[in-house]
Amino acid sequence: MASSGRDFEQPIGGEREFVTTHWTAVIAAGNADSKAAAVALEELCRSYWYPLYVYVRRRGHNAEDARDLTQEFFARLLEKKQLAKVERGRARFRSWLLGVMNHFLAHEWARGRAQKRGGGQPVFSLDEFDPEERYKLEPAAGSSPETIFDRRWAFTVLDRARVTLQKEYEAAGKAELYAGLKDFVSIADADSYAKVGERLGLSTGAIKSAILRLRRRYQELVREQIAQTVDSEAEIDEEIRYLLAVIRG
Repeated sequence: MASSGRDFEQPIGGEREFVTTHWTAVIAAGNADSKAAAVALEELCRSYWYPLYVYVRRRGHNAEDARDLTQEFFARLLEKKQLAKVERGRARFRSWLLGVMNHFLAHEWARGRAQKRGGGQPVFSLDEFDPEERYKLEPAAGSSPETIFDRRWAFTVLDRARVTLQKEYEAAGKAELYAGLKDFVSIADADSYAKVGERLGLSTGAIKSAILRLRRRYQELVREQIAQTVDSEAEIDEEIRYLLAVIRG
């Protein structure tokens, strides 16, 4: 997370046209039969499955049940005409997904408990992610399922932006520079600039400029990640403010 939430709240590079994103593509398609919507929704689910898994665990389900529930939820998501119920401008992917999961937990899963678990064709298998290993690192108590869902969502946004940032630096042949500067994405420690510069063979001024570029690109990537889950440019800043508030507690 950057040193100041204010940095994230300011658009970078001026006003930009809000292009079609995963969630806008899903909404525009309007039904589960659209191949484009299915691909976009699958990408979103792959990105944000873990906050939902944590939510199910915090609702009192054990690890095995949570895995089955989350995977079965994704398997059914495209089978049902869920997308036709989404009203443009009235739902963000985060809130929509949680609402659909709550309905699934309360109704559809209860009706289907007698059936073999995992009977649907999964969108993707949670086995490849080992969700329980991550869950073991979560606080034991103190937060509601909804709060921890939002916190995991926020950290997933930041983590995905960091991964993309690292890949960009590596693709540009600047893996060593990224490794030396990555901590400055979230820490403003000017006293260590000279030390890092010496290690990388750069002047203090060059290090300051490199860190500024790193942070700006990171902020852009955070905005891009959030843009994939909202329906308009105006919602990006509102979502950023909300998620930062969740992280701060």
